[in-house]
Amino acid sequence: MTFEDQLSNFLEGFEKLIVLGVGNELKCDDGVGPYIIKKLKEEDIENDKLLFIDSQTVPENFTGKIRKENPSHLIMVDACLMDEEPGEMKIVNRYDFANIGISTHSMSLSFFVKFLEKDSDIRISFVGFEPESMDYADKPTEVVEKSANDFVNILKGIIL
Repeated sequence: MTFEDQLSNFLEGFEKLIVLGVGNELKCDDGVGPYIIKKLKEEDIENDKLLFIDSQTVPENFTGKIRKENPSHLIMVDACLMDEEPGEMKIVNRYDFANIGISTHSMSLSFFVKFLEKDSDIRISFVGFEPESMDYADKPTEVVEKSANDFVNILKGIIL
């Protein structure tokens, strides 16, 4: 099954979608989450059913807002070490969070997901992007930027 098919299946019947970008914009490819949110906001497609949040490295600061918005679906996007080729994007099973490298955040994303799911019917997916570099730089590498733009286009094709 292709990435697009997996994402489409996940989003089937969504009533409200939040895309949460996670990462540090000053650490090259770790900034892919905020980069994606910036690109989605530039598309000017936010509405009552779509919300895009740049959580930087503190997604836990947005739990109240996410719960208040009461989305049916949440997609988190972030760089993570998955032993893939740089720029590879894939949907990561939440049970694999402990086995992948997501290290720039103050709170475990698996704990964050469990907290959001508590007393809620929210469906949560995590899209990981294999980084090429996590050195200090103010934008993603070319290969990760291309994947991020591909993700934005795939998502738009599904939700619009």
